[in-house]
Amino acid sequence: DSKKVPVYHLPNVCAMQQIRGTSKKYFTNCKQWYHRKICGKPTVITYECCPGYEKIPGEKGCPAALPLVNIYSTLGVVGASTTQMYSDRAQLRDEIEGPGSFTFFAPSNKAWESLPTEILDALVSNVNIELLNALHYHMVNRRLTSEELKHGSTFSSMYQDAPVHIHHYSNGIVTVNCARLVKPDQHATNGIVHVVDRVITAISNNMQSIIDIDEDLETLRTAFAAAGLTTMLESEGHYTVFAPTNDAFEKIPRETLNRILGDPIALKDLLNYHILKNMHCAESIVSGTPMETLQGTMLEVGCDGDHMTLNGKAIITKTDQLATNGVIHYIGELLIPDSAKTLLELAESSSVSTATRMFVEAGLTPHLTGSEALTMLAPLNDAFKGSMTMTPSMRKLMSNHILKEQLSSKALYHGQELETLGGLKLRVFVYRKNLCIENACIAAHDKVGRYATMFTVDKVLTPPMGNIMDVLKADDRFITLVNAIQTAGMTELLNQQKVFTFFAPTDDAFNAMPQDERNRLMREFYSTTQLLFIHILNLSTWTVSTHVCKRNYTVYVNKIPVAEADLMATNGIIHAVNSIIRPLRESHVYNIKL
Repeated sequence: DSKKVPVYHLPNVCAMQQIRGTSKKYFTNCKQWYHRKICGKPTVITYECCPGYEKIPGEKGCPAALPLVNIYSTLGVVGASTTQMYSDRAQLRDEIEGPGSFTFFAPSNKAWESLPTEILDALVSNVNIELLNALHYHMVNRRLTSEELKHGSTFSSMYQDAPVHIHHYSNGIVTVNCARLVKPDQHATNGIVHVVDRVITAISNNMQSIIDIDEDLETLRTAFAAAGLTTMLESEGHYTVFAPTNDAFEKIPRETLNRILGDPIALKDLLNYHILKNMHCAESIVSGTPMETLQGTMLEVGCDGDHMTLNGKAIITKTDQLATNGVIHYIGELLIPDSAKTLLELAESSSVSTATRMFVEAGLTPHLTGSEALTMLAPLNDAFKGSMTMTPSMRKLMSNHILKEQLSSKALYHGQELETLGGLKLRVFVYRKNLCIENACIAAHDKVGRYATMFTVDKVLTPPMGNIMDVLKADDRFITLVNAIQTAGMTELLNQQKVFTFFAPTDDAFNAMPQDERNRLMREFYSTTQLLFIHILNLSTWTVSTHVCKRNYTVYVNKIPVAEADLMATNGIIHAVNSIIRPLRESHVYNIKL
């Protein structure tokens, strides 16, 4: 029936997103349906009567409003019958059946089942005190709907006014002391029940106190003190600390760890990289989300099934250790931000393993591990072709991949000259879609380390060894071309300090020409000059047009593919072509970086 009303438009019907194969459900909305996943696990959308309503046979939706009963009776029908039973035992029943206006964060039956036996035994063995106190801590002496549970708010509980801490996240999840509200807004005559997924306990310690008393965090405690961060961990706030255990510190090479622990700036950066500006309970995470750390960069906080993840790795060993000023999650691996790394460590944590090995084999390790202000040009692995044997010329080439100052790619400008450790001056070329140093273009965001920066580049540098004529004469593919240039009297022109882009025909290109045309070309000054003008982008004219484009990673000039790009010269760039370029009567296109 085309006029059938969608289920979610029927009266008092609520949509739930349920993780397949589990009983775990989340209230959902259309925005969240698109993903159809929670913590990487597929979900199904189910429809239930909204709290306080039920179906009537033959009627659409959930039109019948349930009669309100008191909180004690409500516990029995919302999946909190164990809380109801313990309310009886603790002699709380009279209070929650009687007059008043309460909010009860009622642990679900499953929440009580998951409580460690020794804790449950301790609560139940002395029913008149401990159990009653525990249940009172789940209660607030006023009615609070989920809408009124604002992010970052606290409310005085009915146990010695000890505060309960509320977080209402942008994805719709609401927590109280990091317990998720799984069935919110179950109204009663004397208040409201929110079913939660765990038993909550009173919080009295700040984060520094928790770190102080836990032997597993002894190294972290020492590090925080050395970095002067103890006061912050004692002050008010809503922080999230990912706390590396002693074992996490032990996994780091001793030399690296000692260097960072002995460097106040690197140490503070490292520790601040483990602290988020806002409080995030484990249950608030339903998908990977970049979150800002106190260090200033982002940390990807996500989840995979039941496991919380950091930067895609399931390294969190214990979650939701609550403090008065935030939450601590224990982690089994230390997170080292780029800003605390040496150049060598930056390279080792990137996809430039071949370049890293070559730098080390070239004897450049002291520069890569020291405190010099440098910039490394690290070619991607597939940029290296042929033999990788370390020879004196290869050693020299690798030293020319390290610049003598720490740079930001954002500050580079066209025509800038950069000096290398090998003593060369490299030029910067700024194009519409590329930023290049000689023939090597930047292929990733800068990695900024403690003292130095790494630029990932797409090619191994080929620094210019001379001008256009020098490069052509040194390459035995261009013997015929060099003769043609001399015939046309253009040698002096191509020795000038301009910036030429030369699509240089190889001997194969000339040999493919008809014999009589080639003979005439090499004889006649005018014909040779005209032909060469077509191949030099700066000299071609509006009447003899040059069209450059790129298709499937191959560059074409007037439909002729470029055989080898970016042969660098001090006064321009040479691109080898294996066919003679013929003129096209089209608009001129300037796109000279290939």
